[in-house]
Amino acid sequence: MEPLSIAFIAGILAMLIVTYLAWSMIRESAGTPRMIKIASYIQDGANTFLKRQYKTILLLVALLAAPTGVLFGLQTALTFILGAILSLVAAYIGMNLAVRANVRTTNAARISSAKALTLSFRGGAVMGLSVVGLSLLGVSGLYYLFQDPKLIVGFGFGASLAALFAQLGGGIYTKAADIGADLVGKIEAGIPEDDPRNPAVIADQVGDNVGDCAGRGSDLFESMSDDYITAMILGAIVLGAKGPNAVMLPLMTGAFGIVGSIIGIFMVRGWQHVKPVTSFNVGLITQGVVCAVGSYISAMWLLNDVTMFYATLSGIVASLLVGLIVQYYTGIGGKPVRKIAEASERGAAINILTGISYALQSPILPLFTLLVVVLFSYIITGGSIYGIAMANIGGDLIIGFITSADTFGPITDNANGIAEMSGVSEETGEALELLDAMGNTTKAYTKAYATASAILSAVCIFATYSQIVGLGAINVLNPFILVGLLVGVALPFLFSSMAIGATGKTAFKMVDEVRRQFREIPGLLEGKAEPNYARCIDISTKNSLREMVLPTFLTLVSPIVIGTVLGKWTLGAFLVGATGSVALLSPLFTYGGGAWDNAKKYIEVGRFSRKGTPAHAAAVVGDTVGDPMKDVAGPSLNIFMKLTNMTALIIAPILLLF
Repeated sequence: MEPLSIAFIAGILAMLIVTYLAWSMIRESAGTPRMIKIASYIQDGANTFLKRQYKTILLLVALLAAPTGVLFGLQTALTFILGAILSLVAAYIGMNLAVRANVRTTNAARISSAKALTLSFRGGAVMGLSVVGLSLLGVSGLYYLFQDPKLIVGFGFGASLAALFAQLGGGIYTKAADIGADLVGKIEAGIPEDDPRNPAVIADQVGDNVGDCAGRGSDLFESMSDDYITAMILGAIVLGAKGPNAVMLPLMTGAFGIVGSIIGIFMVRGWQHVKPVTSFNVGLITQGVVCAVGSYISAMWLLNDVTMFYATLSGIVASLLVGLIVQYYTGIGGKPVRKIAEASERGAAINILTGISYALQSPILPLFTLLVVVLFSYIITGGSIYGIAMANIGGDLIIGFITSADTFGPITDNANGIAEMSGVSEETGEALELLDAMGNTTKAYTKAYATASAILSAVCIFATYSQIVGLGAINVLNPFILVGLLVGVALPFLFSSMAIGATGKTAFKMVDEVRRQFREIPGLLEGKAEPNYARCIDISTKNSLREMVLPTFLTLVSPIVIGTVLGKWTLGAFLVGATGSVALLSPLFTYGGGAWDNAKKYIEVGRFSRKGTPAHAAAVVGDTVGDPMKDVAGPSLNIFMKLTNMTALIIAPILLLF
């Protein structure tokens, strides 16, 4: 059987498993009428937001399709539209099932903690397998039609553009709701998290889905799609003598990644006398082993080159190592989290200063790990850029499993909230608390993984751009090069300011609305009246959709202006500067924010202090500072880095005319 056929079949297999998982999930009981009612609020809010967001995104995609077709051809315009649509479809499928899995997980926890784990992780697997399945189907299908990977660059460009909108909009939505719920509910009103009296609590639950599910799903879809395309282009350019096999190797390896994801996902279940996190690690290791074996088979079958297997393996190992490093900085038992929690006893200012100090050092070891992979894969393959691309593909092979674990987090978080709001938390006992804690770990792991993947992806996209436009050594003493480099370093800071500022503006309105309802609705704090949840959902929806446009415009326009006005060399320097800047800024935000979040949780479980104390209030303030960093600016910067490089790649034919 031909490699392209195998890749296509693997994509179809992933979607068949998605169909089975969704069918088996819907058959499960959703629990009591009160549970169903609470869950319906979350479902309606999430669907309302996504419909409005997707209309905005598709309108902008339609507006950009015409000039794309005029400048780059009808094929590029069509692949651009398809990339954006499939990115949104993958995210929608996964999120739609996640908001149905949450209440069923709550109900399962009333019966068995083991069943709750199995149900929630398989609910997350719908997102994970949709992402990898549709990505492989899209890329392999387009290559079958056009037989030239350069003609499907538009697919990656469309996926990246849609992902930035989805991540920004979803991130702003969720963190504005979270900040409003925490600051007014926990600190001012002194009520518990997920208390049904809090008007922002449903918006917060919705936000977990539109941010961590739909936003992260679109992010990883575009990451995998971009990596397939750039590796295929580099294979055609660098290893032209190897024929089509060099182009097929990334897709063939990706097919084994899907098989590994499916096996790993079904290994995560409620085993007797086994902790949930242990079950997760068993699935992750199983996935890694299957992918390693598949990488060896692919490299030897198609290229008969064991060095390409070593390069791919280095990417797999690096993705696992980065996760372990980040667990030190963000894990609830790690030294940084304990120190930040301890600092909270001295006030919010000391909490924030301690958090910043750890955030500043947190990117160093993960970045060095990735740099070692770049050098190793380049050297082991005899100085081949294609080796770096295959290391990048190796890191992508666990995307299906990791995305499943990421979506598992919001499902269990929502399940815990539904239990609290519907009054069945005593029936679920500690089952959902344990799963929610594991969900926080898997979400942190996913953010770390996505950041590491983005850095390697940007390196490969830049290498592809360099090969196409013919960049050689860059002379940093050239004023045009120096200007491009420094502008590239600076723009991620402006982008971050926009993203964090947008979250602050939306949170400001959310805080005012929650205060207003507590003040103006008689009997709300006493539990005698129901809050207006819809008003808070509407505030998050309207403002997040409005605020996501300007940062995306900056990302899209900056490489076009620099490339067409100052030339391909200056644009190359800009990409190097932006990649270097984001490689430090994104993990700083992501890991630092995660440490602040878990420092708050460390206090809430009774370490150093307890809920309701000044130390807890200080930790909540630190968490609200970290929220827009780890869930808005950090993840969005990853896409900023890839989209600027993809934009440069798509305009490369025009730059060759100058």
